[in-house]
Amino acid sequence: MLLLTSSKLTHGGRLRTAAHDFRIPLQHWLDLSTGINPTGWPVPPLPAEVWRRLPEDDDGLAMASLAYFGGQRVLPLAGSQAAIQTLPQLFTPRRVGILSPCYAEHFKAWHGAGHQVELIDYADAAQAIERLDVLLLTNPNNPTGRIVPPTTLREWHSRLAARGGLLVVDEAFIDATPELSVLSDTRQPGLIVLRSLGKFWGLAGIRCGFIAAEDRLLDALADRLGPWTVSGPARWVAQRALADRAWHAEQSAQLAAASARLAALLSAHALHSPSGCALFRWVPTPLAGELFTAFAQGAVLLRAFDGGLRFGLPGDEAQWQKLDAVLNEVMR
Repeated sequence: MLLLTSSKLTHGGRLRTAAHDFRIPLQHWLDLSTGINPTGWPVPPLPAEVWRRLPEDDDGLAMASLAYFGGQRVLPLAGSQAAIQTLPQLFTPRRVGILSPCYAEHFKAWHGAGHQVELIDYADAAQAIERLDVLLLTNPNNPTGRIVPPTTLREWHSRLAARGGLLVVDEAFIDATPELSVLSDTRQPGLIVLRSLGKFWGLAGIRCGFIAAEDRLLDALADRLGPWTVSGPARWVAQRALADRAWHAEQSAQLAAASARLAALLSAHALHSPSGCALFRWVPTPLAGELFTAFAQGAVLLRAFDGGLRFGLPGDEAQWQKLDAVLNEVMR
């Protein structure tokens, strides 16, 4: 769920806008608004030829993707956002349920493509499946971090697929906990999984993500998107980032520890965080708007949603200390 400004959806990371609105110079801010890994994969210098040649499908990214995703074919695209926007266009009008709260671009894309869309509470999901053609969720949930176990997702998929339905799982924040993924099941009809290089790897700027589904659907989506959906430099970086298994393991442990530290810090300042994932914590509160403003006045940028705040991770000890100081000021 995203905040709405007139007819436009706003996203995290709008640091220059915040600096302008609150009259605080850019260099003084701590940006915790995105849920992106603040200590992302260290990108090495790129060879000159990746800037001079058109992207090529046989450049090694397909093999790196197969290895990382356990042998499952995926289609690389310009961030999972490209799949979010294009996927609904492949289907005739359907009854679509989106588990709420949710990243609001999903609702916008399915509704804009002419589908009948409703927001569904998690408690009602199992019953709602009976009237839906498509069920969509973010797992871990964005923004709350709530997890639906793989066993439950497989049950939902089985029930939907039995009558030609579809389960769509956006796993943008799952890479630190790959055991929760259902991507390995996507050879079966009726299951689509989206993944991103932007969050766990901290590579949001290269705009590269993946979609996993049965071959027929991936081929249709590739035809709709056309050639060169991911730039050559982005493909070069993605191939090497996916292959860096030592970094994956190290980051998974570090992010889990940082998330636990953040939850403890928030609790020490009377901000209860009952859920979250490796990359952010969720604080439910009816005072989300007021607290967002108070933190921004202290040069800490958060994400405010209906019903709560999402806190991303500080990137170094100085940032942890700044957050602690602003928490003291805001919550005293």
